Amino acid sequence: MKLFTNKIGYLTIALALTVSSCSKDFLSAVPELDLSDATVFNSPARVLSQVNGLYGSAKNGSLFGGRYLIYNDIRAEEFVNRTTNSVTGYSTYQGNQDPSDTYLAGFWIQGYLTINRANLFLEGLTANPNAVSSALAANYRGEAKFIRALTYFSLVQFFAKPYILDKGASAGLPLRLKGETSSAGNNLARSTVAQVYDQILKDLNEAETELPDSYASALLNTTRAHKNSAIALKTRVLLAKGDYAGVITEANKIVSTTAPFRSNARVAHTLQSDVSAVFKAPYTTTESIFSFPMDATNAPGTQNQLGFYFNAGNVEYYLNTGSTGIYSNPQFAATDDRKTKLTVATTTIAKFPSSTKFSGISPFIDYVPNIRYAEVLLNLAEAEAEGGNINRAIDILNAVHKRSDPSFVFTGLDSKANVVKAILTERRIEFLAEGFRANDVLRRGESLNSFGAGALIPPSDPRYIYGIPLVETQTNPGIGN
Repeated sequence: MKLFTNKIGYLTIALALTVSSCSKDFLSAVPELDLSDATVFNSPARVLSQVNGLYGSAKNGSLFGGRYLIYNDIRAEEFVNRTTNSVTGYSTYQGNQDPSDTYLAGFWIQGYLTINRANLFLEGLTANPNAVSSALAANYRGEAKFIRALTYFSLVQFFAKPYILDKGASAGLPLRLKGETSSAGNNLARSTVAQVYDQILKDLNEAETELPDSYASALLNTTRAHKNSAIALKTRVLLAKGDYAGVITEANKIVSTTAPFRSNARVAHTLQSDVSAVFKAPYTTTESIFSFPMDATNAPGTQNQLGFYFNAGNVEYYLNTGSTGIYSNPQFAATDDRKTKLTVATTTIAKFPSSTKFSGISPFIDYVPNIRYAEVLLNLAEAEAEGGNINRAIDILNAVHKRSDPSFVFTGLDSKANVVKAILTERRIEFLAEGFRANDVLRRGESLNSFGAGALIPPSDPRYIYGIPLVETQTNPGIGN
């Protein structure tokens, strides 16, 4: 895959002129060009600026800053398109996307660009052992591996069959683990899904040992990876593998055995009493395990912003109030804070409910949550229901639901199937507009209920996963089908 055309390209990393590890400088970092390998590692400040650049690359609007999350939601049944605008995901919404789609190519390109920057950074750090202290070097290696793992995991969800369908035997992604400085490495076959997962978990296991326990501020504990971030992401990856025992093992590192469920290790993660606090400035609650920060100087970009798509200020997509949408599900009661505080019943544009999780519009500077403690709890609940302690699963389910709707009483939790169903429904409520829906369907090998296509899309349907983008097949002769 041709990512770069010259040496300047692969060293174009966000670099602040003055960087402080406990400030917001990385939010408004500016690019510095024409840097040699030696130059970018010649001071601790420049090394840190490269780390910040990795996060900056990942939070691009084409990736985790916007469209990755958006497309996961609009592929399914929770949202209804209002504008038929081809620029804002209408083909994906209809299930008509194809390998020539430039926006899907944007995921791929920005994803591999981020991976390559992580690879180059890791190699540069090894080649310059005296650039920073050994402790900082380990910290930075862990962050680079965390970003690489997060990116590979997200791409393999989009562009390969779910692991659960054949235990990862199908074709996955080209597994690029060396920094690309020319087109010489373009010709690379796809590794299997299982091999990609193995690398993701290897990165996360190593990151867990290398990352710090915590940082000096709530801001950095939210926006930079630490040990709990790697552990939390492992629960997501293992859940997608169907490795329920693994999920339980990892989650137990940061979840207490009994209620109130919280982390007693390192960063004291816990649910917020008011769920809406997670989506308000300063966005640095102890529920926010990892988020991508935004700033007026580097917002996600035109028509990439979550608020632009889902918020009442524009409403490209409004909530589906029909029988298939979560909005009308009995588990999502009118008394639920997630409905009363995080949706608007009537908008000035669509006259239908819309999500207000991302309400900082013009500029669109809401932080983008990537991992919340609520996810870790529901990952654990699902794993316990599937293969562990079903009573603990019910207790965790109640903990998550009742923080937003204390009077709600679950009924019918008398079988494993019903408990799992309630947990999966809870995920739809809790993570509405946060980019989980399609992946939650696909990771279980279930049919995707596409409102836009007006049909169930089964795993055998070519529309079930995205095709490898044309930009890759044209430059990588080894990619295959």
